[in-house]
Amino acid sequence: MATPPTGTEAGFRLRSIAVPAYGPTVVAAVGAGATLPVVALTALELGASPSVAALTAGAALVAELFFAVPAGAMVHRIGERRALLSAGAVDAVASAVALLAPNVVVLFAAVFAMGFTSSMFLVARQAYLIDAVPYSMRARAMSTLGGVNRIGLFVGPFVGAPVIAAWGAQAAFGVAVVSGLAASLLVWRAPDITAHHEEAQRAQAQTSTRRLLWAHRRTYATLGLGILVIGAARSARVVLVPLWAAHVGLSASATAVIFGVTGGIEMLLFYPAGSVMDRFGRFWVAVPCAVLLGVGALLLPLTHTAYTVLGASLLAAVGNGLGSGIVMTLGADTAPNVGRSQFLGGWRFMSVIGGSGAPLLISAVTAQVGLAAACVGIGSLTLLGTGWLGYWVRRFEPGRGDAGAR
Repeated sequence: MATPPTGTEAGFRLRSIAVPAYGPTVVAAVGAGATLPVVALTALELGASPSVAALTAGAALVAELFFAVPAGAMVHRIGERRALLSAGAVDAVASAVALLAPNVVVLFAAVFAMGFTSSMFLVARQAYLIDAVPYSMRARAMSTLGGVNRIGLFVGPFVGAPVIAAWGAQAAFGVAVVSGLAASLLVWRAPDITAHHEEAQRAQAQTSTRRLLWAHRRTYATLGLGILVIGAARSARVVLVPLWAAHVGLSASATAVIFGVTGGIEMLLFYPAGSVMDRFGRFWVAVPCAVLLGVGALLLPLTHTAYTVLGASLLAAVGNGLGSGIVMTLGADTAPNVGRSQFLGGWRFMSVIGGSGAPLLISAVTAQVGLAAACVGIGSLTLLGTGWLGYWVRRFEPGRGDAGAR
């Protein structure tokens, strides 16, 4: 169980650390948001087939799965500040390579490298906030981190649009070059609040990442499986909604509007979600989040018009918005003081593996018995997993009897 962070509660305000804590994240997310819509298009322009273009577009997610644990180990080894500086620099270089990529192989490698920087950023920022923020405001801090990341991803395409209109789809990677350098600059100018904690850790006995993950295997096998459910449900929603919209005959523009409206709802809920977690407990966000995501998937096959698809999507979006920061908060609550970043890398892996597995499950079920069955299957599995999640959130929540039994 982590001891209280170095932040003090008296008079503390999140805005006092807004720029160093959230500035680099939102700036980096703008670059990522600018490139997300154009990765597949760029691959097609470079001569890739549609299947190879789709694989290239998913390279960053595969990289996040592959690099989650190594990113935690690297943050532990070199420190949060240096890790963030390195991540911003690597992101800028990888984006520059993608900008100038002469073929799809080079583009794939660049996009894969950008997935590594994403893992590094989230693990390092999470570790930073554990130190910087008092426990009584931890959930609000984590949900705000998730919220500003979503804001950056939302704004990114609008920043990239005029660049794309002027110089083509591949030029959007130029926005990511600038954002990576700007994120590194913000980190470099900010005070290194985690230096004291890292110095104290170096004075204690160290252990390998493999041993640390094994020592906390019970946490990963219980609460970790619960957050895997959330990761899978979130990822499934992004796949199911556009597929079902196309299935019922909605245009691409109508689907885009649905995504825009639901994205706006999610951004409005991140801070209230953190407040509920801080005031009433993690359970009261984790369970409603999973239930609404599951019910939204179950209702999707019953929709046949733009308005009904929007209604089901909004229900899931409310759940997803309520869950802003829940995975990071639970990770922060259960992270040990020694080897914290290593643990958080493993925690990130559990979340990403759920997100990576859901599209594969949807593809397999759809191929065998149809898209409606995939919606029902994902919704049912999410609701079944909610019971497991709720039980273990209660057991591991700070202040409850089993919280320290790890």
